[in-house]
Amino acid sequence: MTEYERSHTMPAPPEQVFDQAANVGQMGDWLPADLHVRAERLPAVTVHEDRTDEDTSALLRAERDQMRIEWGTREQGGYAGWLQVAGIDSGASEVTVHLSFFEGGHDPGEEQVTGALDDSLRRLERQVRLRVDNAAG
Repeated sequence: MTEYERSHTMPAPPEQVFDQAANVGQMGDWLPADLHVRAERLPAVTVHEDRTDEDTSALLRAERDQMRIEWGTREQGGYAGWLQVAGIDSGASEVTVHLSFFEGGHDPGEEQVTGALDDSLRRLERQVRLRVDNAAG
């Protein structure tokens, strides 16, 4: 098993960050560009990966009271992950995302995964900023 974890600070309260991250219809705005999530009957989702051109059945659970999103594959035990939002001083939040790959064939490698996680967290921050700016303006 291989695990990766990255964190990023965002200039918004945890509730706003969590609501943006947990919105299944807008996950494509911040997830890696080659991943697409389509909701079925939650918690069931389908994840399409452009790299392999495959659809994978997965589960996605968002627990607002815990500010946590968890996901993982269903039929095959390829990967699982979570995203946790925590409030920090002055109305900002820290977002931590964690991925676990249970089979080597699913793990694209440290450089690619950490780059994708960092990029996704920056994209999520942009979406959060847009939402906060639109609410203020």
